[in-house]
Amino acid sequence: MITESAGALARQPGSPLKPEGATEAVLVIEGLKKAYGRVTAVDDISFAVVRGETFGILGPNGAGKTTTLEMIEGLRDPDGGRITFLGMDVVKERRRVQQRIGVQLQSQALWPELTVEETLKLFGSLFHRRVDIGTLLDRFSLMDKRRALVKGLSGGQKQRLSIATALVNDPEVVFLDEPTTGLDPQARHSFWDLIRDMKREGKTVIVTTHYMEEAEALCDRVAIMDHGRIIALDAPRALVRSLASESTIEFGFPETAEREELAGLPGVRDMRKENGSVLLFTNDVSATLNALIRFADQKGQQISSLNVRTATLEDVFINLTGRRLRD
Repeated sequence: MITESAGALARQPGSPLKPEGATEAVLVIEGLKKAYGRVTAVDDISFAVVRGETFGILGPNGAGKTTTLEMIEGLRDPDGGRITFLGMDVVKERRRVQQRIGVQLQSQALWPELTVEETLKLFGSLFHRRVDIGTLLDRFSLMDKRRALVKGLSGGQKQRLSIATALVNDPEVVFLDEPTTGLDPQARHSFWDLIRDMKREGKTVIVTTHYMEEAEALCDRVAIMDHGRIIALDAPRALVRSLASESTIEFGFPETAEREELAGLPGVRDMRKENGSVLLFTNDVSATLNALIRFADQKGQQISSLNVRTATLEDVFINLTGRRLRD
């Protein structure tokens, strides 16, 4: 099986991994690099995406996610490395590649004075192959807004229109850059349904996000980026299992306890301190909680802001970097 644990990938961030049983890689990234002056935005990353999967690039703002996508989409030239899309070199055959992909940019490229229908027709005119506009309006619940100006749409409607523009050419691969940023929870979950629909239709979807729950809900595999490098790559549940703990106990403790004391509590597999909180990664929540309460009593201190949760990709990121995803 061509996967590795988070720890192993942290040591080998350049491995062009794809899942077991995968046949056709629609996209292969090898040693991709990009720098702006002395700042390295993308630092020698490699991975492959196979047909029909939803592949996530997860990381905090500034991790290099958008720059990576822009190079793959042919919008920005890499400083080094190779990008291959269905056997085509993205840099050398940019126009051919762009006819077969769909792109939803992080910054919506929509003209406020055009109507919804005019917007879709304009984007469609850029491609050889086009989808029926009425079909897109129906699919994205925009038929009743077809003659409305873009500037009068709600945030969720603009976002739906934005992704509709990425599908006007019936692309084989769809790129979505932070597609749900700024949406309320209901609109975000509706958007997730649209992405799931694309997967059911057999499209390959590559999505960047800094929402851990979004990556867990949507993605077959996730590459976690930090400071321009891929520090982990695998299926979300496999990354969580790599923590060797099932749950996380997070709490505030006024007295600084020795790491050895907390790490030695029953069931604890690892311990972190960050932003004034203590995080205990445990395989036995009951045993750890009971021991923690006794420990606090012995110290004569109160535990505050106690939170117990199933381990998540946030915990994977904390374990690898020592800080939260959104820090």
